[in-house]
Amino acid sequence: MKVRAAALLLVPALVLCAGGRHRRGPLVSARDAKAIAARETGGFAVSAREVPLNGASGGWEVLVHMPKEDRGWRCVVDDDTRMVSTKERIPNPPAPAGKRR
Repeated sequence: MKVRAAALLLVPALVLCAGGRHRRGPLVSARDAKAIAARETGGFAVSAREVPLNGASGGWEVLVHMPKEDRGWRCVVDDDTRMVSTKERIPNPPAPAGKRR
C-alpha cells in the first residue's frame, strides 16, 4: 500500500521533469524559422534570433539572402502560427558559406 502511494506521488514529479525545456509555441528552433522564411521568400536564410512580438507571443527575426539581387529580406516568423507575419526589404546580407551564386 505504501509503495503505491509513493508511486502516485512520484508520477506528477516525473511528468514535470520530463518536459525539461519550456516551449512557447509550435515553433521552437531557429532551424524551423529559417526554413519557413527561406520557403516564403525563395532565398537562403542567413541568421535567426528570437524576438518578442505582442507581449504574450514571440517569434523569430530571420535575415534572408537573395542570390543575384541587391536586396534581401528581414522576415518575422510567428511562433504560434508558424507563418511569416512581416517582411521587409533590407540590403542583401552576406550569403551563407557554400551558397554563393
